[in-house]
Amino acid sequence: MDTLELLAHPVRLRIVHAMRGGRVLTTAQLCDRLPDTSKATVYRHVELLTAGGVLEVAEEQRVRGALERHYRLRQDRASIDAETAVAMTPDDHRRVFATAMATLIAEYNAYLDRDTADPARDLVGYRQHAIWLSDSEIQELIAGMRAAILPTLGNEETPDRTRYLLSPIMFPLEDRTADEPSR
Repeated sequence: MDTLELLAHPVRLRIVHAMRGGRVLTTAQLCDRLPDTSKATVYRHVELLTAGGVLEVAEEQRVRGALERHYRLRQDRASIDAETAVAMTPDDHRRVFATAMATLIAEYNAYLDRDTADPARDLVGYRQHAIWLSDSEIQELIAGMRAAILPTLGNEETPDRTRYLLSPIMFPLEDRTADEPSR
């Protein structure tokens, strides 16, 4: 199974989210982080991600006679590269976007299901803005977003940090050629 196929599934994408940040987790720990997903489902998808090279076994140890594996995310295999994105068909993009949205909804519902969920305190945001941008302005916006986000991707877990899921989504709302005046 290729990376696109591996990541185009909501449970597998949630596992990838849970593993980001250099975490090394067992399947049981992943089950704790995805309480709305059956253990059998998590185990099955961990196996698929491992077989596909997205996860790797960081260590193994015997616990009460059973072999316990600790997994680590392979960052180089945990995203769809630019070359693959260019080769994707519109249906591939539709499927990947639907997976991303299903994953986002599942993660948000899991957050709201926690007793400690407080969207106002946690500064939860889900605003949408329609903005007009030229080609150079969109490139500048993307560069600015990258400049703001990239330095935080390396943040490690500390007692004063909370993990947030950031999902920037941007696409044109209108066909630019439809608005061009005819000559």
